[in-house]
Amino acid sequence: MNIYSQITANKRKTWLIIILFVIFITTILFVYGKASGYGLEYAGIGLIFSGIMAFSSYYYSDKMILGMSNAKQIQEKDNPELFRTVENLCIGAGIPMPKVYIIEDSAINAFSTGRDLKHSVVCVTTGCLDRLNKVELEGVVAHELSHIRNYDIRLMAIVVILVGLVALLADFFMRSLWYGGAKRERSDRDNAQGIFLLIGIIFALLSPLIATLIQLSVSRKREFLADASGALLTRYPEGLASALEKIEIDTEPLEVANNATAHLYIANPFKGKIMGSWFSHLFDTHPPIEERIKILRSM
Repeated sequence: MNIYSQITANKRKTWLIIILFVIFITTILFVYGKASGYGLEYAGIGLIFSGIMAFSSYYYSDKMILGMSNAKQIQEKDNPELFRTVENLCIGAGIPMPKVYIIEDSAINAFSTGRDLKHSVVCVTTGCLDRLNKVELEGVVAHELSHIRNYDIRLMAIVVILVGLVALLADFFMRSLWYGGAKRERSDRDNAQGIFLLIGIIFALLSPLIATLIQLSVSRKREFLADASGALLTRYPEGLASALEKIEIDTEPLEVANNATAHLYIANPFKGKIMGSWFSHLFDTHPPIEERIKILRSM
């Protein structure tokens, strides 16, 4: 798939995910409502609530992500070298200059977010600025600008919020059962309520897992394309390959990262986790760095 077809696909998938999300949340809350003895009113609430959340995630997901990451916006006078790097690569990519943010953390990592080319953000850690040389920093920034140009940022920022909401709803349902929140219906409906209760528990257990697997699968596929696009932008694949090598040997985890935002970063921000089995690889937020480096050095 080339860059232009990827951009078109990402725009289409964004709206598809929002529509499916509204349907999914409405269905979940209908099942939860029936299991708790309330019925259709939960579905109506779910339809309204999911619509509001889908709208909010489209327009405000970047602000939520930046807030969760403790990222601070900087101006050109704060770090002229970083600004020049971003600006020069934006000119080469033919995209507007994004806002620039920094995370005060010595781990080497970076991410981008936003909803379109005019509302985008590039964020790097102080570890990137202190421990990467000029061409390595250019490679990292070019990778993140590629996510912006490919509209990965819109798709993945929305997914962060929506997947997190599914997990919160599942947790709320399980807690309501624990504290005896179900309302008893008439005896002739007890059997039906019991069936919906079983379905609700299954939904509560499996829906966050399935949503997370989809989230991570989508994220991994986009890293390879961003690597290639970034290398084409700098015309020097070795810069990003060398940066990824430094990230790989860095043992320091990124303190502000969490499960909701981990897939946004250029590399897995959690360190010290050994992934051995095929099952554990399902939960990898990124493809193996060794494979990414090998591909970059073969370009």
